[in-house]
Amino acid sequence: MAGLGRNGRGERQAAVGRWRTTGSALLRVIVVWVVSTLTMMLLAGILPDFKLTSDNGESITRVALTAAWGAGAFGLLSALVWPLVVRAFLLVPALVLGLLVFFLNGSLLLVALRLIPTGHGAAEPETAVIVAAVMSAVASATSTSLAVRDDDAYRRRLSRLADRRRRRRGLDSAPQPPGLVLIQLDGVGERTLRHAVDSGLMPTVAAWLQGTHRLTPWRTDWSSQTGASQLGILHGSNFDVPAFRWYEKESGEVMVSNRPASAVELQRRAVERTGDGGLLTVDGASRGNLFSGGAEEVALVLTAAARRGRRNRSRAGYFAYFSDPANAVRTAGSFVAEVGRELAQSTRARLRREAPRIKRGGLYPFIRAFATVVERDVVVAAVMGDLLAGRTAVYADLVAYDEVAHHSGPRSRDTDQVLRRLDRSLALIAGAAGQAPRPYRIVLLSDHGQSPGETFESAFGLTLKDLVRAGCGLPVPRRARRTRSGAEARYAVRVALHRPVEEGEERPPQRESDPVVLASGNLGLVSFPDAEGRLTREQIDRRHPALLTTLANHPGIGFLLVRSEEHGAVLLGGGGGGGGGGGGTEVPLAQLADGEGPLKGFGRGAADAVRRTDTFPHTADIMVNSMYDPATGRVHAFEEQIGSHGGLGGEQSHPFLLSPVELSAPVPDSGELVGAEQVHHVLRRWLGEGQGPQIPVGAEALTTAEDSPRTAQPEGSFPVVDRVVQDKTC
Repeated sequence: MAGLGRNGRGERQAAVGRWRTTGSALLRVIVVWVVSTLTMMLLAGILPDFKLTSDNGESITRVALTAAWGAGAFGLLSALVWPLVVRAFLLVPALVLGLLVFFLNGSLLLVALRLIPTGHGAAEPETAVIVAAVMSAVASATSTSLAVRDDDAYRRRLSRLADRRRRRRGLDSAPQPPGLVLIQLDGVGERTLRHAVDSGLMPTVAAWLQGTHRLTPWRTDWSSQTGASQLGILHGSNFDVPAFRWYEKESGEVMVSNRPASAVELQRRAVERTGDGGLLTVDGASRGNLFSGGAEEVALVLTAAARRGRRNRSRAGYFAYFSDPANAVRTAGSFVAEVGRELAQSTRARLRREAPRIKRGGLYPFIRAFATVVERDVVVAAVMGDLLAGRTAVYADLVAYDEVAHHSGPRSRDTDQVLRRLDRSLALIAGAAGQAPRPYRIVLLSDHGQSPGETFESAFGLTLKDLVRAGCGLPVPRRARRTRSGAEARYAVRVALHRPVEEGEERPPQRESDPVVLASGNLGLVSFPDAEGRLTREQIDRRHPALLTTLANHPGIGFLLVRSEEHGAVLLGGGGGGGGGGGGTEVPLAQLADGEGPLKGFGRGAADAVRRTDTFPHTADIMVNSMYDPATGRVHAFEEQIGSHGGLGGEQSHPFLLSPVELSAPVPDSGELVGAEQVHHVLRRWLGEGQGPQIPVGAEALTTAEDSPRTAQPEGSFPVVDRVVQDKTC
């Protein structure tokens, strides 16, 4: 009897809890409706082209009733019709969809006004857009404020989303093995992360470091940039990726790591070399990356952007986000605020005559806002959806810091603000992980760091291309032509707009005798397209007797790598090398040692990095690394960046790996993690610890999967994370 009594009390308590939940939800709906009604009445009083009454006027009660009908109809249409409308426009360019959201929202308001049975509602089309945007924003803010005050409601709504996704994927309620979430903070070096933690900019990361996670530094290859690092991390091989961009003589093409066609080819080569589809082949998701990692679920992935027609699902990741009009309104507001923030910050830097400094006009404020707002919001929403869906492995890239650091410098107030906002995104992801249908281990990592310094052109008055042409005896333009920055976000924006990629400095020369000079941060590549294979030092001297001497004696050059008929390959010290004295010191690669000769000051592992790059088939005829000052950490980028990466020297070569202590140690206590390929093996081992061995997918299978409609991302592949979740910190 006592047991029956306890069961009865438990049932009554559960029933009371359900009634409280229902009552609380109903109360929130009523409050949002009332606020929306008042907002509509206020807008009708302010905007001359928006009316809720007839011309002869009506009582305030009648106006309020009319507004209530209009607000209710608009809210209902937004909930029921809006996702279908956005789905119909899925194939339009991603950023166009974001702008189209406002006009579609305004159209729904016009429909809602026509549905009012007790009054007269009218608005001009352009006014309807404004009214709809304001009402969506107010409704979202109201719902958020109510949910913030009710943590139980917030957790319940996350739980409902998790249960819904689990049922949809056919997962039972039995305990699931841990999943792995890999969040890449693009361009954040180990020292930068430690500085952000010590300065209080990243409290979420600080809390992890104090108890649950360990911090492990690692070293990149010579090519310290996203293309090489992420390809190695996701696909296990970055062999023959000598830089961010390079010239391939057999095809006459310039490969660019973040150009869609080049990314597809690089991924194909890596899969062919390893015989493995990638880190994410088993129930994985790839979000905001250059490469898919073998995942079937992709959003904002560059290799998917190369597909054409209906098979191009790379923009499907935007659907789930923009299917809630409040998301579009909030992101648009943040976008405009970020553009304004960049204009203010660049103006302040100009007025204060901060140095080093580069021009930040043109489209850059919009590119920055895309990277720091639009891409961040969509990627974070996608990751949260993956967690609530219970996916096994997720890899996502947040590019915000890298983009801002290129133009503002790695250690600036601008980047501090970005790091603070990224930490809030991490907190949001961690909160979603707590409500997921399986436990998750969150790993934070970076692909490279950033080294500060004045650009080569600003310091010496000419570009690397001008210097090479002068050394070859070719005419040099009177006015130096700037080398366009190769930041990832610029290409991502063009892909999102369906715009062709601008070639600029990446275009092959019109005359075969002209050298191809390309820049990847402070790494330069010089190739002679009319010669097969890599030219030797002796062949270069016969063609252009003054070229190597001109480069080696320049104070902005640290060292050069060239082939040699006598020694196989040699390193030539530059005029700005750490060895002090003039340039031209020649050291065979077999005798090269860290901290000596041309590599003095470049740090541990530099010799091995240079030797590895020398084995690549597409290493340039002349590889040029800028000078590096160990005392200040500065380098000279050969493109328009005051925070750069791509070569050797300073923090750019030292990213980090932040992992839960419950996972095995990345390396033995006495060991060192070197190269993106080793990071791949560590991550694969961690996947095995939670899930068992991963099933490799061969090159042929991956090619079929990437081209097959079966593996294309379904529309709305991550759930519409509801306003309460989205508005917590994004």
